Amino acid sequence: MADLASLFFRAMFAENMPLTYFLGLCTFLALSRRTETAVGLGVAVIAVMGVTVPLNQLIYTAVLAPGAWTWIGMPGLDLSYLSLLTFIGVVAASIQLLEMVLERYLPKVQAAFGAFLPLLAIHCAILGGSLFMVERRYDLAEAAVYGVSSGAGFAIAVIMLGAIRTRLAYADLPAGLRGLGISFVLAGMMSLGFSSFAQMAVP
Repeated sequence: MADLASLFFRAMFAENMPLTYFLGLCTFLALSRRTETAVGLGVAVIAVMGVTVPLNQLIYTAVLAPGAWTWIGMPGLDLSYLSLLTFIGVVAASIQLLEMVLERYLPKVQAAFGAFLPLLAIHCAILGGSLFMVERRYDLAEAAVYGVSSGAGFAIAVIMLGAIRTRLAYADLPAGLRGLGISFVLAGMMSLGFSSFAQMAVP
């Protein structure tokens, strides 16, 4: 249990997807103009990663991994080369399901995402969660914790940036820093802050 708790906080802070690994910066910057949109994006990423990472772990272990077909007398069959294609398919199906749910129950949130919600199907942070899971050989419990905590780390980062950008809308910024300019500066400063968590996590 202690290992799972350590994994939860490490994935959320020390290995933060947008601020430590710089994954998912497209939506991180594009959908952080308003706090409400940032919260919606954060919840969507948590939901998608919380479902797809453990689901991809099950599929990889039971179908794609070397030796997964030993039980039917095919120990040499290795389908791991299909991992990327399979993971993308699982993520795309999850995004489609999420979009249908939002359209039915939360149309305003779905409208706020616009064209960005379908783009989560190829979101590098979401796909990266499944690829890191395979590389680090997480079991099902670790994959579930890692998926939720990585999504939560993304949500924390994008909501923080959205809140700061909302406040800076009333600031008298130099012309060269308005818009994306100040967003890049803020993202860099936040990345420096989160990198200190990575240093604290080093044994």
